[in-house]
Amino acid sequence: SRCQAHRFECVKNCNAAGFSHSTVSHVCQECFLPFCFYWTQPKTFSILHPGPQPSEALGTRSVFGLPEGRWKGSSWKVKVHQGSVLLAGSITLDITSPADAPVGEYSLSVKTSATASVGSSLGKLLLLFNPWCQEDWVHLPEEEERQEYVMREQGLVYKGSEKYISSMAWNFGQFEDDIVDICLKLLDVNPKCLSDPAKDFSARCNPIYVSRVVSAMINANDDRGVLMGRWDGQYDGGMSPTHWNGSVEVLRRWLKYGSNPVKYGQCWVFAAVMCTVLRCLGIPCRVVTNFQSAHDTDKNLTIDDFFSDYGVRPKQSPDSVWNYHVWVEAWMRRPDLSAGSLYDGWQAVDPTPQEKSTDVYCCGPAPVKAILQGHVDLKYDVPFVFAEVNADRVTWMVLADGSKKKIFTDSGSVGQNISTKAVGSDKRVDITANYKHAEGTEKERAVYNQAVKRLNKPEDEENSNGIHDGKPDVSMKIVELTKPVSGKDIDLKLVLNSNDSETRTLVINVNVQAMRYTGIPSSQIQTELKEQKLLPNQGRVKMFQTLSMSRPTRFN
Repeated sequence: SRCQAHRFECVKNCNAAGFSHSTVSHVCQECFLPFCFYWTQPKTFSILHPGPQPSEALGTRSVFGLPEGRWKGSSWKVKVHQGSVLLAGSITLDITSPADAPVGEYSLSVKTSATASVGSSLGKLLLLFNPWCQEDWVHLPEEEERQEYVMREQGLVYKGSEKYISSMAWNFGQFEDDIVDICLKLLDVNPKCLSDPAKDFSARCNPIYVSRVVSAMINANDDRGVLMGRWDGQYDGGMSPTHWNGSVEVLRRWLKYGSNPVKYGQCWVFAAVMCTVLRCLGIPCRVVTNFQSAHDTDKNLTIDDFFSDYGVRPKQSPDSVWNYHVWVEAWMRRPDLSAGSLYDGWQAVDPTPQEKSTDVYCCGPAPVKAILQGHVDLKYDVPFVFAEVNADRVTWMVLADGSKKKIFTDSGSVGQNISTKAVGSDKRVDITANYKHAEGTEKERAVYNQAVKRLNKPEDEENSNGIHDGKPDVSMKIVELTKPVSGKDIDLKLVLNSNDSETRTLVINVNVQAMRYTGIPSSQIQTELKEQKLLPNQGRVKMFQTLSMSRPTRFN
């Protein structure tokens, strides 16, 4: 790991060629690489990143050696390990990398004489991000959290709806023998590396850059990514997203079939696989589920729902609200956004291909602290994640002549019970307060209005008929009398309340449609027309007939 002393054992008794060495496939805390040399001249070590034309200027090459004082300008350091005795037959060297060295596999060589033109190879060293190192941008202070968010190989992913949350076990498997090689392969075939490998290898010192690349490479929409997404229920030629319960099989299939995408994934699969890759590379990471998650396609921080005057929901709005959506949070500093630590900490990163970010299907890293404060003008993709957890939901009525009328604004339903697994246990932790202030409070509205201002959108837009939003004279609410169970009937009631000073006669169109978990209508279930009279300033409860649910109303 970066800024970690890597220990190498040097054997005095050389073979006929003068050296013996072995290759180290990967390194976590310490590595022991046996080699030998004659201890008569200063020793020069070279360490090279495998990219093209390694250079000291890009941080992908370093020359250092013994005695220590002769290489004061080198970012890599070597010294004889305390307690090593050459006469005893071996000597141990401690080689320390800088905290900002690019992650990846390095080749280590040594020149044992001043006249040698080429160094002798000592093997390979794999360098990862180091959350134990205070100088590393991914430093996580608490050991218990490092064990949970870097070292733990099993976890939970939350699914369902805000009232009926379920969990599924997931095997991240980041320390399986071949996973680190697959993760490095994933970095090597990303489009930025293919177009400018020297620049890409150098940029791998930065967890902001690496997490953004991984976000793009987990989906296969515009690159040689790991997973192909599908949401229409047709999974011919692949596996249903519900088939997967771990990342290892997905990543191995991707490598086995020539970096061609694995079929198929949905949000929880994308997120869980990304968590494996980031933990493998040393970046602390956790899987997060947002219930009632908004998908805002036009960056106006509202989700527009359209209904006809007879109750049917047309499919004309690209905006939607998903029952749940899953992404990951990665822990890192954000010195690119603030000279202090204002935006350091958890960053939302989302590999599910929803909207393009700088012409690529990726999302984040978006500082969770920026989302909480409504600072939507910061990198990366903060407006999109802000809308996912705190968009206003605006209901429009589409009239017969095609005009639209705004009939209601719901500012409290989006972003519910944002959940992740607890540290050290299988309990669910609600982290909604990390993303937004409590719904219904002045602080929450102030942050939302600030976010709207930062996007240069007028706060109090008029609807298409020139009528401002206001508190409706009649409100309605659907209440569950029985819990929804797949294949069973469900009893609902509609609660109507009038704030009008006059008697109101209402014509109520009841239209029930099945929806996928992404919020997209799937099929018609029931239509009913009711007429109801409401007295002034009084409430009235009107019972629905029992709805017959002969098939599930939620689809994967």
